[in-house]
Amino acid sequence: MKIALIGYGKMGHEIERIALERGHEIVCTIDIGEEDKFTSSAFGSADVAIEFTSPQSALQNYRRAFAAGVAVVSGTTGWLEHLDEIKDECHKNGKTFFYASNFSLGVNIFFALSNYLAKVMNRYSEYDVRMEETHHIHKLDAPSGTAITLAEGIIEKLDRKEKWVSGQESEPSELAIEAFREGEVPGIHTVIYESACDTIRITHDAKNRSGLALGAVLAAEFTRGKKGFLGMRDMLGSL
Repeated sequence: MKIALIGYGKMGHEIERIALERGHEIVCTIDIGEEDKFTSSAFGSADVAIEFTSPQSALQNYRRAFAAGVAVVSGTTGWLEHLDEIKDECHKNGKTFFYASNFSLGVNIFFALSNYLAKVMNRYSEYDVRMEETHHIHKLDAPSGTAITLAEGIIEKLDRKEKWVSGQESEPSELAIEAFREGEVPGIHTVIYESACDTIRITHDAKNRSGLALGAVLAAEFTRGKKGFLGMRDMLGSL
């Protein structure tokens, strides 16, 4: 499979390493200041472009890839206020886009575990719930896209929570997400249920970027030849 990389920092290099190990070809890399490559024949030859950049540039990157007729797999977070625009591009204009806030298999198992726990805890109103997430100092958005996905899953199952808020302070109907930015931490997410009697914590602690990169390459393999808006539920099924 021919893959283009949009964003060629640490994550892009790790995706490249894993893609090459799996027998794929990297036909084009696009980094900051190299936007002219979107119109190159090399980029246009890609089966799929994998995009990890910044919230500020993501939407324009998608549109440029669509204009070149290239399917996109993206893990960039912080731009989701424009998600409906991308879904419209897929449904109305036949574009292909795979999005996940986190491509790690372990994180997606964690999502399923958190959703199940929230369903159980819906019966026990004496427990309040909050979240913590920690990432490296280079991460631009807070809370993380992964934390937001976790929070939305909890809110869907927990009747006493209506929305999430950023920070420590919250109303009883709000789910607080406290975000920390420290060193080079790949990502730690914790869901905390607390009562007057005890505390229940579940945590996912990423050791490195390899799990994310492998998941992105697997998503590209899954996306090739498909149409429409896709996500981890499509790839992983009932998980």
